[in-house]
Amino acid sequence: MKKLIIISLLFATTSLFAQKINLQKVEPPNWFVGMENTHLQLLVYGKNISKTDVVINSEKAELKVVSKVQNPNYLFLDIDISKDAKPGNFNILFKLKGKTKAKYSYQLSEKPKRKRGFSQSDFIYLLMPDRFANGNPDNDSADGLLEKINRSNPDGRHGGDIQGVINHLDYIQNIGVTALWLNPVLENNNPSYSYHGYAITDFYKTDPRIGTDEGYKQLSDELHKRKMKLIEDMIFNHCSENHWWMKDLPTDNWVNTNKDFHTNYRGSTITDPHASQSDYKKMTEGWFVSSMPDLNQHNPFLANYLIQNSIWRILTYDLDGIRMDTYPYPFKDFMSEWAQRLHAEFPDITLLGETWLHKVPYTAYFQANSPISGNYNSHLDCITDFSLYYATKAAFNEKEGWEEGLLRIYNIFAQDFLYANPENIVIFLDNHDLDRYFSDVGEDMNKFKMGICVLLTARGIPVLFYGDEILKTGFEYQGHGHIRTDFPGGWKTDKKNAFTKEGRTEKQNEAFNFIKKIADFRKTSKALTEGKLLQFIPENNTYVYFRYTDNEAVMIMLNNNDTESRTISWSRFSEILKNYNTGKNIISGKKYEKLDKITINKKSAIIIKLKK
Repeated sequence: MKKLIIISLLFATTSLFAQKINLQKVEPPNWFVGMENTHLQLLVYGKNISKTDVVINSEKAELKVVSKVQNPNYLFLDIDISKDAKPGNFNILFKLKGKTKAKYSYQLSEKPKRKRGFSQSDFIYLLMPDRFANGNPDNDSADGLLEKINRSNPDGRHGGDIQGVINHLDYIQNIGVTALWLNPVLENNNPSYSYHGYAITDFYKTDPRIGTDEGYKQLSDELHKRKMKLIEDMIFNHCSENHWWMKDLPTDNWVNTNKDFHTNYRGSTITDPHASQSDYKKMTEGWFVSSMPDLNQHNPFLANYLIQNSIWRILTYDLDGIRMDTYPYPFKDFMSEWAQRLHAEFPDITLLGETWLHKVPYTAYFQANSPISGNYNSHLDCITDFSLYYATKAAFNEKEGWEEGLLRIYNIFAQDFLYANPENIVIFLDNHDLDRYFSDVGEDMNKFKMGICVLLTARGIPVLFYGDEILKTGFEYQGHGHIRTDFPGGWKTDKKNAFTKEGRTEKQNEAFNFIKKIADFRKTSKALTEGKLLQFIPENNTYVYFRYTDNEAVMIMLNNNDTESRTISWSRFSEILKNYNTGKNIISGKKYEKLDKITINKKSAIIIKLKK
């Protein structure tokens, strides 16, 4: 009898313990009124949370559906926010047998309304917060986060942060930059190699070593005070194996396959009409690396989660645009839905996808309203022009050939008919994954300037990687830490401070001033920021193209000869020059009273503002 009583007591105790409710997360943690789409789906996580009955008694919100999944520690709540709802809070109650076991006060804020987006009129500066400037040494390491600061390790955390960026906005703006793109600032709680930000462990939390949520919003506000823009880097293809949900997945199809099934990195399988299903599956469902689980955006709960995360971040941090990492890797139908949902809320937002593909057709396929994508429409505004990157990387190092040298650049522009909008493409000389451009051209200042000239005068939206303006060097094969070195002067112990003219070498100031002069001119030139492109086939290793509107034009000339200057008759360009009488070199200030001929030095570029 005693044994039976003991067993009964144990059963009762175990039963009570099993019913213990522990609410841990509600995501999104808050939302907004005045939305175009009044539907909201909350992910709720906590021990045995699915055993509760959810109650919302509020005029602001109506609970429509409660969805349970395989894991009893999750609920998904479909809620309609009233069109008439005012900012304020409502309670979400989690009850068990009529008793409230947990309560969440859910906040609704006013939806900020302003024009967003970036365009060809902008000049973007890309920086990696950990490697730019350390504005708050107190947050270099953080309790509970696995990796601590180690500036001696090229692949370790160095301590740069959001406050460091805020402290140097004058410097960034002085270059002529109008928009800022930061590599991801979200929590990356990994044991090593976590500084880059692309192995996210929490989609709703700023990494404490980078700063705070409030600090990130301050950065956004400071930029907007300067009439500058903020572009956030996002990743929906994968997360970190240390993401909080990886220890307790909601469903068995939350992530694709397993860590031993790697992607083939073949973006061509997405556009290839003849691709095998096995190759396509490997591309879209294979893990990027073994430590980054591949997210299954065909799971409807995860799809909603990711889309709402973008909307939440746009509104919370007042973003002007999003750059989506590894864009071809997630399922393309989901990415199209993502873009449509965001544009429905923010018609002016600019969505940029990283399309790291070597050929123009592969890239053009992913732009909204592509003329070559068949029935598929990505609804993606902007793509990355890796084809132009590879062409520019090679052009100034080669001798002239049928397709070599300057013909490489010409031939890229000649394929612009494949794009729905060739002006709405991001162009660049390097970035956080590539060789530094100054190294690519053998640390030759003349070649460097020619590349900068193309970057700031060609069609598209130019991006400058932090430190290129001071001639940073490094090759990718040496390791990413060597192309992402610290900006000198960003740490109090630095012996040199390249944020100041005095702290830069003569050569660094030459590069800085060259970029600044063209960037400042670009701001005032509708021909460069709104105009069309007219190009002439390169001859004798020289290349001439124009940017023009109905009322103004800019002439760009490149001489790629190693040993000889070139004198060029302007008669060849009469179809556009007939409308103009004089010109001015925007670099040297030299004026041209007659548009008849011009001599351009070896390995150099000239930019001429034409006047009627």
